[in-house]
Amino acid sequence: MPASGFEVTLANCDSEPIHIPGTIQGHGALLAFDMEGRLSYRSDNVSALLFGAKSLEIVTAADLDGNAAFHKAFFVVSADARAALAAGDTRAEVAPLGAEVQMRGNTFDMVVHAYGGQVIAEFEPRTTTSDNLSAFALMAHRAVASLKRRREVGPLLADAVEVIRTLTGFNRVMAYRFHADDSGEVVAEARSAELDPYLGMRYPASDIPAQARRLYVINTLRVISSVAGAQVPVRRVAGAGAAAPPLDMSHCGLRSVSPIHLEYLGNMGVAASMSISIVVGGRLWGLIACHHMRPLRVPYSVRMACDVLAQVIGIGVQSHVTREAAVRHAAASPLHIDLIDVVLREENILGGLARRAPDLAKAVAADAVLIALGDQLSLHRAAPAAAGAGPATPEEASAGAGMAALVYWLNGQPGDLLALDRPGEMPAQAREAMAPYHGLMACRIDSARRGWIVWLRLEQVETLRWGGRPEKEVVSGPRGPRLTPRGSFDEWRETVRGITAPWSAIDREIGKRFLDELGRATFARAIEMDRARMQLLAVLSHDLRDPLNAISLQAQVLKDGLAEPGYSVKAGQRIAVSTGRMERLITQVLDMSRIQGGLGLNMQASEVDLSALLRELIDASGAAYAETPIETEIAEHLQATVDPDRFAQLAANLIGNARDHGKLGTPVKVRLARPRAHQAPGAARLEVRNVAPPIPPDIVATLYNPLKRRAVANPRNRTGLGLGLYIVREIVDGHGGSIDYSHEDGEVVFAVTLPEPGEA
Repeated sequence: MPASGFEVTLANCDSEPIHIPGTIQGHGALLAFDMEGRLSYRSDNVSALLFGAKSLEIVTAADLDGNAAFHKAFFVVSADARAALAAGDTRAEVAPLGAEVQMRGNTFDMVVHAYGGQVIAEFEPRTTTSDNLSAFALMAHRAVASLKRRREVGPLLADAVEVIRTLTGFNRVMAYRFHADDSGEVVAEARSAELDPYLGMRYPASDIPAQARRLYVINTLRVISSVAGAQVPVRRVAGAGAAAPPLDMSHCGLRSVSPIHLEYLGNMGVAASMSISIVVGGRLWGLIACHHMRPLRVPYSVRMACDVLAQVIGIGVQSHVTREAAVRHAAASPLHIDLIDVVLREENILGGLARRAPDLAKAVAADAVLIALGDQLSLHRAAPAAAGAGPATPEEASAGAGMAALVYWLNGQPGDLLALDRPGEMPAQAREAMAPYHGLMACRIDSARRGWIVWLRLEQVETLRWGGRPEKEVVSGPRGPRLTPRGSFDEWRETVRGITAPWSAIDREIGKRFLDELGRATFARAIEMDRARMQLLAVLSHDLRDPLNAISLQAQVLKDGLAEPGYSVKAGQRIAVSTGRMERLITQVLDMSRIQGGLGLNMQASEVDLSALLRELIDASGAAYAETPIETEIAEHLQATVDPDRFAQLAANLIGNARDHGKLGTPVKVRLARPRAHQAPGAARLEVRNVAPPIPPDIVATLYNPLKRRAVANPRNRTGLGLGLYIVREIVDGHGGSIDYSHEDGEVVFAVTLPEPGEA
């Protein structure tokens, strides 16, 4: 049991200083020099392995006199390292340079590199003839050409493990692919027939501690010739400075191995191993792991060929990832443009985004999309929420109100893009609101109005085939309590629930693009709305002044008793007209504020006789504007389910618009009937016509925008704010109907179609 107060976690493994072990594998020797060529570190076996003697004093690089290959490599690497130091690079990292050297009649593979102010030379006895190496080189060349032709990751890795096993002779060669949680899965395998297959097995992230992952990235090939082999100490030489730090062996091929890792391999029955990193985008994407059941020495040149193959594999994987990203980004691009247009042009942003919810779901393979704007929510289910459920109904599509707690939680998060594969990090209320979904990616599109696009994914129940139980056991050892590697690698199955398919890097990139582009569009819209509000206030303050002055003047005349007989009736009429103008202006402004504030027009629908309602409205309008005749064609007793006040407002706005923009002296034509066969179906169709030329296409595109400059500047409607058609469309949308503009027989036509009951 661990000592009291000592918590044993994976951090204990992560803290192991594997980059400064102080020892090397016993089949090779190591010498390290400072930038001046003075020997600073040496392995205990240098004299015996390199010179066949028990003791040989080496003080400087010059003491290896007569070895031209060593001196040439040392000069090149040390010169590059000194240049790096002079440029301010304290690591002075120089890539390995290999050469063949002769020492007392024996041939060695020598590798020289620089790191941390040291030039490090490693020596391994060569065990393979030059002819064999040439054959290896030819085989590797053919393998590179073959791997380059593979465009998909699966076949690429399957070929790679076969080639590397042929080159090296290992009993088993596996290709791991790391998942988002850093666990690894064997996705390709080549093995001896007597070995059990590991293909499809998963291994926990804790099998490779954090500091080991770092070394896998910076030193992409690692070989262990003998798990049970001797570990030779590397000592600081006399005069090198007692305060000098331990030698950093991050890039050393001979670096000795963590005792925990040796125990891990021993538990697997492995006597020798080699690993080759697959690095994509600076991250450890995968690993080629090689195992042998007896000690095995892999020549340096063969290892380098395998390292080159790994780089080819990495390039192939990167190409595949890049192609996949390009295809998905290209597929999402039209949607990006469409959504920007919604934010910039549509007044009902929530409705516009909701109509595009199926495409939003498809862009990141989501099962549902929640659109939130202020207190309004809209949920679209791209897939049934439960087994056996049918497609989403309109009632289900509006059920997003139940997710208010989820949106409330999102509003309190600091970031603008959030991706979770499981709801465990969320408070219980948000988790319950999110059910039955278990994963989300949320993009904040409007901070001011608490706008979100939230992609949701259903639970993905998965059975994992682990290579042994992933948990590690706590035991006491020479270094105190620690986590030990698994002793059994028999298959162990685990059913995982409560998670979803993880959001990939491409998913997040697409979400980030939505965030950036919609954020810019929202900002641009806010600027435009601020400008429009300033314009609105200016126009409103000006246009309210006239009726207020008129009311004030008539009231003053009546108050002072200066009116002639019968004048009070005229004054009352003038006051009524002025208050009507004021009421129209104020009503339009209040309606616009409600719409843009997300409150809507608060319509109360009931069964209404549209024919009677429209006749009453036209009678009142005709009395007020006798100079413009209105010709009507109204069907008898046409019933529809509408808000009567809002329908009257809709008709009045259309008639007023036709009167203001039609040719002087020509009538406004109003027709109410059931739609004809060639027209859109519905309960009723209202047409309002006036004689006028066609509306220019650039104006048609903004007909329903508020505060249109052309409308505000209309001399025949000086008190107009350009809000009439804007409010008409909102009323039509609120009833689930449609409005269309056309030009027929010299007349501008606006037609409103109201749906049958139950169609809205």
